[in-house]
Amino acid sequence: MTLPVLILTIILSLLKLLVTCLPTDAVNWILSKFKIHSEISDSNAIVTFDGKRLEGEDKIQVIDYFNEAKFLKKNHIFPGNEQLFLHPENSGTPIIIDVKRGKNDVRFFVYIYSDHVDVVKQYKKKVVAYSLLSEGFQERSMPVIRNLA
Repeated sequence: MTLPVLILTIILSLLKLLVTCLPTDAVNWILSKFKIHSEISDSNAIVTFDGKRLEGEDKIQVIDYFNEAKFLKKNHIFPGNEQLFLHPENSGTPIIIDVKRGKNDVRFFVYIYSDHVDVVKQYKKKVVAYSLLSEGFQERSMPVIRNLA
């Protein structure tokens, strides 16, 4: 009876040590899997606005504004009701960012308002909506973004 208890105690102790002493890179990797607003890189992203593909400086600037944005809150949305997420003040033309993450394609619909930015993220068969605070998008310093409001 004492041998199984001793083995179980050793296994649980090793498991506790492993979980509490993970390297920083491993912890960051695990946390990135559960992040709602994760950063995207411009090398594997396709940015379109009003059916036109953005290239060069405009694309890099949109991605930088997106990456620098601060997460405000998660909004509840049901799949298929993306249009109900729009505010009446918006023209309804989002900036669409398509990203390839591993085997999955992720699509971001970015709606810009004067006081916040709404994002609808579609990946696999899931839809997640959240709000951001982005000075770059809200200042409308790009000609493409200025046309939104």
